[in-house]
Amino acid sequence: MKDAMRNAEPAQDVLKELVRVSRSIGQDTRYVLWGGGNSSVKVEEIDYRGQSAAVLRIKGTGADMKALTVNDFPGVRLDDIRALREREAMDDDEMVSYLAHCMLDPQGPRPSIETLLHGFLPYGAVVHSHADAILALAIVKDPEKVILSALGDRIVVVPYIRPGFSMAKTAAQAVDSVPGAEAMVLLHHGLVTWGRTPTEAYESHIDIVRRAEEFLENHPYPEVGRRARWSPDIRDQLVQRTAPLIRGHLGTNDSVVLRFADNEQLLAFTERDDLEDMAQFGVVTPDHLLYTKNVSLIIPAQPDMADSHLAEMVRDRMEQYRERYRRYFERYNSGQFVMRSPDPVLVIIPGVGVWSAGSGPSLSQIPLEMYQHTVSILENTEKIGRHESLSESETFEAEYWPLELYKLSTRPHTRELQGKVAMVTGAAAGIGAAIARRLAKAGAVVVIADRNGERLRDVANVLAAEGESDQVSAVVMDVSDEDQVMQAFETTVRSYGGLDILVSNAGTAPTGRLTEISLAEWEASLRVNVTGHFLVARQALRLMSRQGAGGNVVFIVSKNALVPGPEFGAYSVAKAAELQLGRIAAIEHGADGIRVNMINPDAIWTDLWSPQLRADRAKAYNIREEDLEDFYRRRSLLQRVVTEEDVAEGVLFFVSERSSKTTGAVLPVDAGIREGFPR
Repeated sequence: MKDAMRNAEPAQDVLKELVRVSRSIGQDTRYVLWGGGNSSVKVEEIDYRGQSAAVLRIKGTGADMKALTVNDFPGVRLDDIRALREREAMDDDEMVSYLAHCMLDPQGPRPSIETLLHGFLPYGAVVHSHADAILALAIVKDPEKVILSALGDRIVVVPYIRPGFSMAKTAAQAVDSVPGAEAMVLLHHGLVTWGRTPTEAYESHIDIVRRAEEFLENHPYPEVGRRARWSPDIRDQLVQRTAPLIRGHLGTNDSVVLRFADNEQLLAFTERDDLEDMAQFGVVTPDHLLYTKNVSLIIPAQPDMADSHLAEMVRDRMEQYRERYRRYFERYNSGQFVMRSPDPVLVIIPGVGVWSAGSGPSLSQIPLEMYQHTVSILENTEKIGRHESLSESETFEAEYWPLELYKLSTRPHTRELQGKVAMVTGAAAGIGAAIARRLAKAGAVVVIADRNGERLRDVANVLAAEGESDQVSAVVMDVSDEDQVMQAFETTVRSYGGLDILVSNAGTAPTGRLTEISLAEWEASLRVNVTGHFLVARQALRLMSRQGAGGNVVFIVSKNALVPGPEFGAYSVAKAAELQLGRIAAIEHGADGIRVNMINPDAIWTDLWSPQLRADRAKAYNIREEDLEDFYRRRSLLQRVVTEEDVAEGVLFFVSERSSKTTGAVLPVDAGIREGFPR
């Protein structure tokens, strides 16, 4: 098919054109979701021998269409690919091995699992997507008549076959049998278009999807029975009551973060009378199985349910789901696969919304976005007929397809606190900001809280730029205000489903002799340094207890809790009370698997040390203000400066599995203050 090759322009220019159109497709979620879809171009290149070779440049496995570069398109020798059309059969392992030998650069990314399909098609460029409007047509019962009616009689309709050699050969033969074939719809899979150039293939793709959308728009939605809508307050209460229970029962293998959605379309979907049937349909394309299970879990929570009844329902429904998944796995596994987690990924609360689980904010958002599109596709299909899902055996074959599971191995390695949700108070600067940074670096989702909203947002932006953009969120909260504390925890639950780690750090440091300090200053210290720690700890302990999955609380106390300093009475008394608060919490919640530990820093030179505080402490010790830092350093056994990063490392130790047998402990981070040794 020499006439289909791009010989007129340099291969690099054609690749840049392919990148441009691929990104355009990938950035529109109506066409592609999270790594799906692929594209290719056939070019002439000079190989390592200095000879001209026909080459297929195709998207690498796992590469994201919306962010592709030229390096994401490995090259394979086209003549070697086309030679396979004469084969009768080829299994997946043989295909992967064969493709490895066809690559121009053996060190490049693995080519798409649909490489043979692209290579067999006699066109210069090919684009494939999972466009919503196409899938709405491709999952309807008796689809060929509908598809040809909607898109025209030059569309090739190919029955569902799992990608690989058989699908590529069947599809190519189907295209050959339709004179002037314009495009191809793969049932339960998506759309394939072609052209002489990437731009031609792209423009054809856009045009055909437009036809499908217009066809669907001309059909009205059928009437569907729905339950009466609950008020926002009732729905919010059920969100707060169900999320910790759901999250506590998930994570059979690892901790998970939840994301929630209740936009108008999803909320209306959960209110359908036939929700149980609709939720059992499964995925609209097997590609989604990499991120979701085939069916969702429904938990029919009711506002008037007692807490004990609701907890029992969540537990029972979760176990029933797992048992169903285990039976499904055992029915079709012939011994070669290890079962994936049997936990649900999507949990629907009828009349409330949908929860989605993943090991981090992004990975929990993916199935939620996929489900949003699934709902839209199912509702569009209802306009033209009944849905028809894949068989259970086809689903299993797709879910446990090694070539698809390979994509999971390309994900970043799990970090120490992956899937954990943490809250750090007093995080607008200093020790709190350093702790938040260290926990985020270890993989936790971190909610930073402080009453200084402007500075808090600055810290959140900096930390988000250093990691995942949605790994850090900020809530403005005065720890001494009960309503603000409760609202902050409710926001955390709605955002992530629960909490695993609380670092109670917010504090204030008034100075003055007992005979000189005002009642207002004394009460302010107690309000922030005692009551504030009590309020946030109480909410965290309640939430962790409801989750039933343990947790960690770390109080940032002070050396002054054990070694009070002169003219620091209001602070020292409050810190001693905080230390005792931590010990009591450890005693009361050990049986819940919640560990509570304390850290006693000393002389951490952050912005907490205002000019006035420095002057007051220098006066209390009868030294010059410029000698204060050196005075604190020299009085320690190690005579070393202690930083906020040192405190953050202590926090990481306490909230990690490395201290899993420790609770009620006090860790000095003070370079060795002998009088401050815990006893």
